[in-house]
Amino acid sequence: MNNKLNQVLSKQKQQMNGPELKNNEDIVQLVGFVVGEEEYAIPILNIQEIIKPIEYTRVPSVPDYVLGVFNLRGNVIPLIDLRKRFSLNVTKQSPSTRYIVMKDADNIAGFVIDRLTEAIRIDRNRIDPPPETLVKDKGMIYGIGKRDQNILTILKVESL
Repeated sequence: MNNKLNQVLSKQKQQMNGPELKNNEDIVQLVGFVVGEEEYAIPILNIQEIIKPIEYTRVPSVPDYVLGVFNLRGNVIPLIDLRKRFSLNVTKQSPSTRYIVMKDADNIAGFVIDRLTEAIRIDRNRIDPPPETLVKDKGMIYGIGKRDQNILTILKVESL
């Protein structure tokens, strides 16, 4: 455990002290999360908060991926299951399940995710546009980020 902590601290120090004298506009800050077997990310500025699952109320005549609404400090917020939204098999919530409350200019909604991963800083030039073959989901995808050996799907909050 101590070794893992030292690795994380060392990586953070490198990121802070490395040749990162770039303009802050060249860096995109994201929050990573897992739905199914895939890792996704959204811009950190679109996140209002992340909470443990709470009770929600079902609402009739809504798409099947809308689970219902929940009350967050007096605000009624729609709750969307990203597994259903992405046409994945639905599983029972686990202890690592979270609700990410996201906002864009006009809307706010909660999204069920399987687990959080990490805060991510990625150079804007390491984000490619979504492939043309993703015709169905292309509207939801902002881009494909490349970091280390991993590929990261960056989502458009306003399209979810």
